[in-house]
Formats: sequence, structure tokens, C-alpha cells
Amino acid sequence: MLPDCLSAEDEQRCRQLLARTTAGLRSRPAAAAVLVPLCLVRGVPALLYTLRSSRLVGRHKGEVSFPGGKCDPGDQDVIHTALRETQEELGLEVSKEHVWGVLQPVYDRRKATIVPVLANVGPLDLQSLRPNPEEVNGGYWGAGLTYQGIHRQASVQPLSVSCPQVDEVFELSLAHLLQTQNQGYTHFCQGGHFCYTLPVFLHGPHRVWGISAVITELTLKLLAPGIYQPSLAVPELPRG
Repeated sequence: MLPDCLSAEDEQRCRQLLARTTAGLRSRPAAAAVLVPLCLVRGVPALLYTLRSSRLVGRHKGEVSFPGGKCDPGDQDVIHTALRETQEELGLEVSKEHVWGVLQPVYDRRKATIVPVLANVGPLDLQSLRPNPEEVNGGYWGAGLTYQGIHRQASVQPLSVSCPQVDEVFELSLAHLLQTQNQGYTHFCQGGHFCYTLPVFLHGPHRVWGISAVITELTLKLLAPGIYQPSLAVPELPRG
């Protein structure tokens, strides 16, 4: 049975488990930070994702991602980066009090450090999310950063997407992500030789793979340790 991942007890447990990582990483330099938005959609616990615009230039257009982006010199720490970028990208304001902590950092193929920040953003009404191609925010992903990536909705917070880099905002319920038939792994080879394996989450509106799938797996291991038991350990992406 799926635990109540949004209960006060679960929040306290997660905050305690993340306290050391948060204290050690929040002020450490990083290339980028993403918000992992834990939300309620129609009363169902879920994770929130975005689909990058197919009109973007580069290799990562049309990919699933968590909201976030590059760290700016004026940001206080990686938590500030994740919250600022989420507000700019989705119009979703999340206070620091709703941040549970910082997850284990992940790395892209260019060795850039990406720090996931877990927060409970509360009930959301996704029907109000409408990407606006007329309004332009500055680019929020550094070149070469790969983010892969959730979809569902009570007092409900309406949002307005003002970034043309986002084609869609969707959620995947925790129940969906925790079903074994929706979990898989992708094996990557280079030069005809096996390199590494990454998780993938299937059968939702969009496939969640790459770094966003790694972050999703880290989140599920934290939220539902007795239920989510991946058959493979999450590897680091090759750093050389």
C-alpha cells in the first residue's frame, strides 16, 4: 500500500534524512539546480514535470525535465536557484519553508554538477498551465545539460507558464511511478562496448529517462523506501 508521502511524519523523516546533504551542498558551487516538485493533483500525490519545447535549438529539445536551470552569481545558494528558476519558468512561487532538502547531486556528460531540490508545492490545478509563446524568459539550461523527467490536482494553486521553452507541464502520480510495470532500464553503449545503465519510467504521457529519471529514482527511494526497490543501483554518468 502506498504510504502518505505528504504526511507530517513523512516530511519530518525526509527532512532529517536530507539534513546532512542539504547542509553540505546548498552553498557549494554547482552548474545548475532543479526543483523536484512534490504536489497533489486531484488529491493524489505526484511529481511535476515539464516538456521542453520542440522549437528549441539543440540536442535536448522535446525532452522531459524538472523545472530549474543555471546558477546565477546573484543566487544565495542552489535552493535559491531552483526556486527562482521555477518561478520564472512556471510562475510557481515556492517558499523556502516548503523545501524539504537537497538530494544527491548528479552529473551530466560535461561533468556539470546538477543539484536536485525537493519541495512540497501543495495542491495544483494543472488545467491552468498554458505555455505562452509570446513571452520570453532567458535560456534556463546550459548547453549540453540533459534533464529527463511528472502528470495530475484541492485550495488549488493556479499557475501560468510564461516561458516559450516549455511545451507542456504534466504530472505522474507516485502510485504510477512505483508500479514495477512502469519501471525499466536503458543500457548505453559507446564504441560497441557497454558503458552504463540508467533508469527509465514508462507508460505516462511522456517517457522519463536520462538525468530526470535518475533524480526521479533518488526521490522514490527517499519517499517510499519500503516499496521502491530498484533492481539496479543508480550509477553516475561517466565523468570523463
